Formats: sequence, structure tokens, C-alpha cells
Amino acid sequence: MYTQEEMNRLVPQKLQEIEKEQDITILWACESGSRAWGFASRDSDFDVRFIYKRNWEAYLRLEDTRDVIEYPVDAVWDVNGWDLDKTLRLLMKSNPTLYEWLNSPIVYCSSDFRADIEPLLQAYYSESKMLHHYLHTAAGMLAAVEKKERVRAKKYFYILRPLLACLWIRAYHEAPPVRFEKLLCMLDDSMRPSVERLLAIKMNTREADEIPHDDALLEYMHRIYTDTEAYLLQLPKEDAKSWDLLNQFFRQEVCK
Repeated sequence: MYTQEEMNRLVPQKLQEIEKEQDITILWACESGSRAWGFASRDSDFDVRFIYKRNWEAYLRLEDTRDVIEYPVDAVWDVNGWDLDKTLRLLMKSNPTLYEWLNSPIVYCSSDFRADIEPLLQAYYSESKMLHHYLHTAAGMLAAVEKKERVRAKKYFYILRPLLACLWIRAYHEAPPVRFEKLLCMLDDSMRPSVERLLAIKMNTREADEIPHDDALLEYMHRIYTDTEAYLLQLPKEDAKSWDLLNQFFRQEVCK
């Protein structure tokens, strides 16, 4: 398995190969998943994500074209990217995954694109959509964990991280930070020993290793989930957003 320092050298080289192979320009590339979140296991793979644009003529075709580039996943590489048009459609929906990509602490390729899109991240932010996403993410994992006597340590963090993200959104009314350590300020002090123990297990064992239930932590996560559901119900309805800023940004970007 490569180190992060080695990947910092290898990924830009691979991205250059992808640009030539696909005839695209990569505007932003980053690490996603557990390495970006800050709780990778010893054998975690690298989740490389990128945003790209094609030549402006490609956007004038009548036939449908794929707006995603995906490569086969292996033990090291998990690489895929979104076209600019898909990216902006997802921004219209305040897609949390897009916000996480653009705020990742591990950046492999950057350009003016990141600074230019920042005002749109602010303009199209939706608290209710963010909360629905993170709550839905936690719900699926929570249901799966409760059915088993032993679970992988990472499963707890795939529940806890989105729930702490919900607490952050409710407290600060903004997109949550990507790094798990920054979200820990939202954690109840009584849960810190359990979470620190799980972190140590997660980062020093293999991805597939399983541990018994932590009933107190599960109860705590259920409480956050229930409270956030109630909070969502009392949020006022948000006004519909206009496509104007996104269309303007799209035209400017593809014509550069």
C-alpha cells in the first residue's frame, strides 16, 4: 500500500494521463472518503475524485454524452470524476458530496475554479437538503449495524460522522467540515472515551476486522437522529433557486 506522500506524487501523474486519454481539462481533484475524513485504516484504498470540463464544442452535441468518468477499482485506486455540467446541476441541489470534494483537505489538482465557484457554494447552500442527505446516510448504516452482533469499526464512523455533521449544520447553518476531528467538537463529552477507543481500533486494524456492539454509542446516535428529524420538521420552506448564476458560470468556464 502506498503512503499519502507517495500518492501526492503519483496521483497528479495519473490525472495528466486521464486528461490526455479523455481529452478533458481537470479543474479540481482531491481525496474523498476515509482518508479525507481522517480515519483511514491501514489498508484503506485511495478515493481520488475530480471535476473536469470538455472542449466547448462537446457541450453543443445533440446526442447524449456521459457526464461521469469512472475507472475500475483495485486495491489501491478508486478514481472517478464528474463533468462540469453534472457538477453544477448537483450544486443546484446543494449536493453535500460535492461540497465535501471541494472542501477536501487533500488536494491533488487545483485551479482558479475553486475560488471562482466559492460564491455559488454560498448562494446554493440549502440547510434542509444537507440535513436530509446526512440523516439518510446515517439511517441506512444504523439499520444495518443494529441487525448484527459484531460489526466493522468503520461502520460506527459512517453513522457518527454524518450525525455530527447534522449537529454542525444545526449549530452553524453552514456546510460541515470534512475532517472528522473538527466535527468532534459537536460530540457529547460522555461519548468521547468510546469514540477515541473506536478511532484507535479503526486506524490500527484491517478494514474487515469486526468488534462487538457499543450499546451506549448506538443509543446516543439514535438520539441525534431523532432530534434532527424533529428539527427538520420545523424548518421553514426554502424559496426555489434560480439557474441564472449557474448558467452564467457554466458559459464562462467552458469558454476559457
